[in-house]
Order: sequence, then C-alpha cells, then structure tokens
Amino acid sequence: MEIVHQETAVREDKQLIVLTHLSQLLDYVTGFGGFIVPLILWIVNKDRVHGMDEHGKSILNFQISLFIYVILCIPAIFLVGLGIIGLIVLCILAFVLPIVNAVKASNGEKPNYYISIPFFK
Repeated sequence: MEIVHQETAVREDKQLIVLTHLSQLLDYVTGFGGFIVPLILWIVNKDRVHGMDEHGKSILNFQISLFIYVILCIPAIFLVGLGIIGLIVLCILAFVLPIVNAVKASNGEKPNYYISIPFFK
C-alpha cells in the first residue's frame, strides 16, 4: 500500500492579506469580529498563502495588545481621566493602523503595528 502525500502549493494572494488586515475593522460593527475573523483567516491560510503567516501574527499581536491596553485604561479613567484619553488614542489607532497596513500589504510591504507586544514571533 502506497501513501501519497499531496503537497499544498503556496500561492501569492495580496487581496486575502489586505482583507485580513481590513477585517479588524469589524470591531466597529460587531464589537468582537475584529479578532475572530483575522484569526480564522490566518489559521486557515497561513500555510497556503505566501506572507499570510507574518501578517496574521502581526494582526493577532496587535489585537491582543489593544485588548491589554484597553483593560489598563479602564482603571486609569479614575486617575484624572487619563484612561479616557488613552481609550480615544487606542480607538483612533485601531481604526487607522489596519488601513495603513492593508495598503502596505497591497504593495507587498511588511506590516508595522508599532504599538504591538510580540506574543507570536
């Protein structure tokens, strides 16, 4: 009995990577989709699409980092309102950085979520 292993071909798909970055904006629509959808896209396509592993890890690092920063801002609200300023800044960054990195991905550049904590390397 012969076992045949079929190797999956790695393909270039910039549109899917761009879509993965932009799917983070689902947080503004559903409240939680901005983590789940990129996670699913990354898990399913990390071995199939060239560059998806790097972009997916960057997105997940960014989403986890944002969650931690938001949790830290909540008690800081009681400290002279610094938490409110922090939440506003995080909200702006959570909207702008996925769009900027989607444009970078469409140009074939590496993602840069500069406020991310590197959980996945």
